[in-house]
Amino acid sequence: MQVISGAFDTLSHAMETYFGNSDQDNVSDDTALAIMRNTVANMRRLMKDINDMQARGNLMWDSAMAENGILKVGRTTDFQAYQIEHQLGAYTDCNHGQGLAVIHPVYYRHIVKDAEEKFTRFAKVVFNVDSAQMGIDALRDFIQECGLPLKLGELKSKVEITPELLRQVADTCNGSNVIPGS
Repeated sequence: MQVISGAFDTLSHAMETYFGNSDQDNVSDDTALAIMRNTVANMRRLMKDINDMQARGNLMWDSAMAENGILKVGRTTDFQAYQIEHQLGAYTDCNHGQGLAVIHPVYYRHIVKDAEEKFTRFAKVVFNVDSAQMGIDALRDFIQECGLPLKLGELKSKVEITPELLRQVADTCNGSNVIPGS
């Protein structure tokens, strides 16, 4: 589960960079989409065989590309899910990748209208589905396929996640004014 959680963190880095603002037809978008598609494919390979060294190697390469800053060239990034998860992780002991798995689909449902064209391209390239909403649904289904949590109550935290704790998380997030696609 740690390997899959880490790979989802890689996917998250590429998604949050892609959904930030960029110039029209920025090469970083194409690269991010390729990294996301490859990460999903190799996570699926690892779920079939955790010892698949080629898939692990590919995920290491995906991770290096998603997190080395290359995807951020020419853009303002949207790391809102990270801001939320980092605070959630500070108040609990939840796994970072698993926290991101819970947050991303919910967050994307709230911002999809701000960047519907970009979400549709993500849906088509990464999950081979036709619409922005179908892409978010495919992401959610993929998270479930990976055995990652979809709800806060599914996080394996020793700290109870209460409404009061979530208020603390919300009050301490460093939100930005980045609106994807604007």
